[in-house]
Amino acid sequence: MYDSDLAYTKRTTSVGTPLAAFLALFALWWLLLLVFNRFPGIDLWVARSVFTAAPCASSSAAGKICGTFALARNPLIEALRDVTLVLPYIAVVVLLAILVMFWRKHGARRRTLKTDQYIAALLSLGIGCGLIVNTFLKGYAGRPRPRSTDLFGGGLDFVQAGSFAGRCLGNCSFVSGEASSGGWLLCLVLLLPQRWRLPIGIPLAIVSVIMPIMRVLMGAHYLSDAILGWLLSLVVFAAAMAVMDFTRSGSSTQS
Repeated sequence: MYDSDLAYTKRTTSVGTPLAAFLALFALWWLLLLVFNRFPGIDLWVARSVFTAAPCASSSAAGKICGTFALARNPLIEALRDVTLVLPYIAVVVLLAILVMFWRKHGARRRTLKTDQYIAALLSLGIGCGLIVNTFLKGYAGRPRPRSTDLFGGGLDFVQAGSFAGRCLGNCSFVSGEASSGGWLLCLVLLLPQRWRLPIGIPLAIVSVIMPIMRVLMGAHYLSDAILGWLLSLVVFAAAMAVMDFTRSGSSTQS
């Protein structure tokens, strides 16, 4: 994945390009959150469309809704999910291996456009998927998953996207961790050499989109959880790219 002709001694791209991308994606993320927060019926309509109602047992409480998200137990989807869960780990190993080999050959202080992109990708995975999504949001947002709410056979109240008023105590629905991993995989397409964009980039992009869709179909997340989780990885990746580009610009100016 490393192209030696991309080594540089001074900044090769405008520092405003990744910054503009970050600002646009950041604004889009908040706009979508506002839409889903103000119109929670979008989430409910999509969840109801993949939920199969069923008669409740005679011992069930009056007014209880019974049923299941049928695709949650689909063997094909479960197998596909197992495969997609492994891909980010494989990508991390590949990126780290490339960086280690490059630094062993050229020294740890040597920077290229590609090594900066790889570092930005690793930072975005750790900060975005790791800290923001799985540690903070999923740990403290409190939004119950669809299958955990009383509207779909669970016992907790529904809360809209962005609300921290839900009673989920951990590993909650807002936002989707797997969707954020899928969004991160899409970022890797930008790092591929041109000759690999079609054979690897297109399947990777397809997997990136399939991952959040599966979580919605399985009743594990609302549509807003999937979209905002997926997009959040792009936001953090763009931010990391902007930071790396800024530091590259600063080092070039000093030299």
